[in-house]
Amino acid sequence: MSIKLLNTISKPKDLRKLSIEELLQLAVELREFIIDIVATKEGHLGASLGVIELTIALHYVFDTPNDLLVWDVGHQAYGHKILTERKNTFHTNRQLRGLSGFPKRNESKYDAFGVGHSSTSISAALGMAIASKLKGESEKQHIAIIGDASIASGMAFEGLNHAGVTDANLLIILNDNAMGIDPSVGALKNYLTNIKKDKKVRRHNIIEALNFDYSGPIDGHNLNAVIEELERLKSVKGPRFLHITTTKGKGLQKAEEDQVKYHAPGKFDKITGETIPKEALRLPPKYQDIFGLTLVELAKQNKKIIGITPAMPTGSSLKFMLDEMPERAFDVGIAEQHAVTLAAGMATQGMIPFCNIYSTFLQRAYDQIIHDVALQKLSVIFCLDRAGLVGEDGATHHGVFDIPYLRCIPNMVIFAPMNEIELRNMMYTAQLGLNSPIAIRYPRGRGVTLDWQRSFKKIELGKGQLIKQGSEIATLSLGTIGNTLIEAYQSLSDNDKIAHYNMRFVKPLDTALLHIIFQKFDKILTIEDGTIVGGFGSAILEFAQENNYHNKNVKRLGMPDQFIEHGTVAQLHQQVRLDKKSILKVIKEFLK
Repeated sequence: MSIKLLNTISKPKDLRKLSIEELLQLAVELREFIIDIVATKEGHLGASLGVIELTIALHYVFDTPNDLLVWDVGHQAYGHKILTERKNTFHTNRQLRGLSGFPKRNESKYDAFGVGHSSTSISAALGMAIASKLKGESEKQHIAIIGDASIASGMAFEGLNHAGVTDANLLIILNDNAMGIDPSVGALKNYLTNIKKDKKVRRHNIIEALNFDYSGPIDGHNLNAVIEELERLKSVKGPRFLHITTTKGKGLQKAEEDQVKYHAPGKFDKITGETIPKEALRLPPKYQDIFGLTLVELAKQNKKIIGITPAMPTGSSLKFMLDEMPERAFDVGIAEQHAVTLAAGMATQGMIPFCNIYSTFLQRAYDQIIHDVALQKLSVIFCLDRAGLVGEDGATHHGVFDIPYLRCIPNMVIFAPMNEIELRNMMYTAQLGLNSPIAIRYPRGRGVTLDWQRSFKKIELGKGQLIKQGSEIATLSLGTIGNTLIEAYQSLSDNDKIAHYNMRFVKPLDTALLHIIFQKFDKILTIEDGTIVGGFGSAILEFAQENNYHNKNVKRLGMPDQFIEHGTVAQLHQQVRLDKKSILKVIKEFLK
């Protein structure tokens, strides 16, 4: 048996010693290596399989890490990681204290820029190119690889607009696979499709109109053609744009056939490609599905309801409404700013938009929340999926900042359901009319209730509820972390000392209930699954200060003032002391 080529490759310099025929064999082995690892360890799959030939060609042609590669979005970069001195640790990908699932500057000198969110590569690579010119490094190459529908985002166009009037040594490579996580949408997608089919369209190229030297489209799986074109482009001056076409999931039949499912399929059989189902138990549904199914239920009753998501219809479960009511549900692509202001425009005309955006992605539309929605007091209902820790995707994707960044905005209502019933009831309440924007935040993953589909009940705005009476400590929870709190204090023999209040709203706070709590208790514990700086606990401290409750002992539990890395949600909760055992320890210490 011949020695596998991949075993002889630890860094790009090793790669550059191979012949083209050997590079073709390496592509086969690299795909097999990724499939073997991801099949058992889980992670993103389809995007990296689609750029294997491009990845090899880039490191073969360019002098990495001296030449700088910026991947966009970062889940395309598994092959890149394996070829850049991380092959032997790749099995730790996305695991606690292991490799990040995305390029990360402090992980490797080959990772020129940290990329977890989309559409940043052109701006970052352009900034690098301008800096290199100012430093007199005219030969250094700067390459942005933008794919998985990231080109459609507004920030990508801002970068293109600027780059086109510079003489920067910049190469933009469009990995055109007609996919994001879900299929790409919009007029640009149609335009790029037509370019591939019709030479007449190619002659009216908008990229060339922006002063780029455009080439392509070429087959991104034709390794020889990609290498030849990259070699040519190395000597071309100024901003260049290479358009390649690829198949997401290339090399695994199931991944090619179902590109949405195999974006991140979980565990699967590496031979057949069949996904391995988790243990067949009767489990509560995911919060995402509760949202999606409830929205369809409400939309059937209320013709004014609209659903909006920026490129996450499957992940957010808005796909239920897209399938059943396509004329009233919109996937706007990777365009969070547009999604928010689109919702605002609809709200001015009496519609009721449910704008569903992952918590970490809503950060990208902060000005629109303030200027276009809250300032005008428009009734946009923000459904913030993936609030709290999300697990293996790590620091770029944890939804832990939304409470502080929304709490400071006038007119904003912020609600966190403790369970699926409260999520449904708040969605029902919001569509009845609030005359202000509201953010409803809920976590990734399963709920706690099997019989969740109950009759709707209106929730009184800004009102918390008493869960359990107690005599010594008042515990105040916000959101689903309250269920972990219940598990913790129920294991105490003297849990009659622990009162529990589900506050539900962080804005407006239930001040009447808080006065009762502060007048009765000297020890108060707040708990939240968001950052402790500026969060729910801070709001409680502000209430205490403003109302002269100076002799009270208020202790806060939440995310520390640091970026939390990747691992399972259970591991990370333990790390930040939000697991059952840690909460119980805090309660016992507080009782003393």
